[in-house]
Amino acid sequence: MEHRSEEDLDAGLEAIQRSPRGVGRVELVVRRPAVGERELLDEGTLDPAVGLVGDTWNQRPSARTDDGSPHPHMQLNLMSAAAAALIAGDRERWPLAGDQLYVDLDLSDEALPSWTKLRIGTAVIEITDQPHTGCAKFSQRFGVDALRFVNSPGGKAVRARGVNARVVSAGVVRPGDEIAVL
Repeated sequence: MEHRSEEDLDAGLEAIQRSPRGVGRVELVVRRPAVGERELLDEGTLDPAVGLVGDTWNQRPSARTDDGSPHPHMQLNLMSAAAAALIAGDRERWPLAGDQLYVDLDLSDEALPSWTKLRIGTAVIEITDQPHTGCAKFSQRFGVDALRFVNSPGGKAVRARGVNARVVSAGVVRPGDEIAVL
């Protein structure tokens, strides 16, 4: 697939800015059972100890911890559905971004500052202070312009690359579930 140009991405920023604030919905739940693999789920279980059950977050080393263990404030990655659509195009390509939850919700820092809690399905999660930035894989899958876009001032303002979160209370999440700021 041809990657979106910097001009196309900048022109789409307004669509991300129109995402609903305060209450939204889950669009996709994606589990990463192994490196490079994605499973679209009709239902996912969120657990405070492991994040999304069956996902490999708890097996992935982190450069942000002293001992290289998985970062406890990076259990879940949420990406705006509007940003995913802009960057990846077809919905079938969204999971390539590597996030577990794709949501129709304003993810900006203004709308969801660090430590904001969200009810998502029957679970409660918390937005953390760990930045979610694009990586080499993101650039490879969506292009250098996409990486520049998510890290640009406009992209950062809407958190186009998404947010990191942790599970506070276990529960089930499904596509179509409501998300509400608590």
